[in-house]
Amino acid sequence: MPNACYIHIPFCRGKCKYCSFVSFNKPELMTGYVYSLLKEITENYKDEALNTLYFGGGTPSLLPVDLLSILIKKFTIASDAEVTIEVNPDDCSLEFLKCIRELGFNRLSIGSQTFDDKLLKLIGRRHNSEQIIKTVEYAKVAGFKNISLDLIYGLPEQTVEGLNKDLEKFIELDIQHISTYGLKIEGGSYWGEHKPDNIPDDDIQADMYEMVNEILTNAGFERYEVSNFAIKGFESRHNLTYWNNDEYYGFGVSAHGYVDGIRYSNYCTLEEYMDNPLKHEYGRLLNDKETLEEEIFLGFRKTDGVNTEKIKEKFNVDFAGKYKNILEKYSDYIIKTPQGYAFNLKGTMLSNEILPEFLGD
Repeated sequence: MPNACYIHIPFCRGKCKYCSFVSFNKPELMTGYVYSLLKEITENYKDEALNTLYFGGGTPSLLPVDLLSILIKKFTIASDAEVTIEVNPDDCSLEFLKCIRELGFNRLSIGSQTFDDKLLKLIGRRHNSEQIIKTVEYAKVAGFKNISLDLIYGLPEQTVEGLNKDLEKFIELDIQHISTYGLKIEGGSYWGEHKPDNIPDDDIQADMYEMVNEILTNAGFERYEVSNFAIKGFESRHNLTYWNNDEYYGFGVSAHGYVDGIRYSNYCTLEEYMDNPLKHEYGRLLNDKETLEEEIFLGFRKTDGVNTEKIKEKFNVDFAGKYKNILEKYSDYIIKTPQGYAFNLKGTMLSNEILPEFLGD
């Protein structure tokens, strides 16, 4: 049974230019949305003790504390659970952070993206660099000891030198986790319709990724997944649920979940979801082949790599034997680990080209 849960809070004051996530500037629907969420949770959650609970968005920190309280009290939460909420620097007062800490949230994921005020304005963020610093300071005063910041690289007009300065400032804040994202322009975003100029090309983005790895590693962070770095012991336990291919609940508009071997997703409009929060838009029971492929695809995202013993137990598959030719073909990019096999840094950068060979018949 799942012991992890994701809740999607889809409200935002406005979309950033790169954002294709499901979010809406409809604060008047917050209360009604929460009561739709409660119906879905009551119907599906079986009172398992959760090891991780994650409020994502959107901007969950826009939700009033009383509504957050109603939601979090619906769950049985293990004493040592990781309970995360995503927040934006422009809506986080010290009082708010103290209140959510008292509710039981013990991990913050702060949507910072960059310390370059010019870039923040260009990409449509509502905060400035000083607000990022203040939010981290407030979080520490409020009692948060597990703080993550987001960093985007490959932004229009961003340079390698500018990214270097960003990384220095991230490190100075003495936080525990950094999620890094190379800019990807997708449909459904403003930039998907109005492509910006001066985007660093693929070679520069690759250089940026290598630099992020080098600087953060030298600063004491360990990369444990393609895009995520943590001080040892502060890896995101919730996101590792996904990458370990474990089951989890997903509640809310557009949320995805994985329960009893079924991957499902909810409706992507507020109206459809709120009209019938008990009905999934999509659901599929995975067969053994699909589950094995997911185990491999997700496992290779981690620096620990795929666990061949786990694959043997779950699927009765000898990984080294079945994929011998592929492992030999890409021996410059795949390394042997105590658990199985993993990509080295160059393999990670070429993973989109290598992984499809593992996913064939």
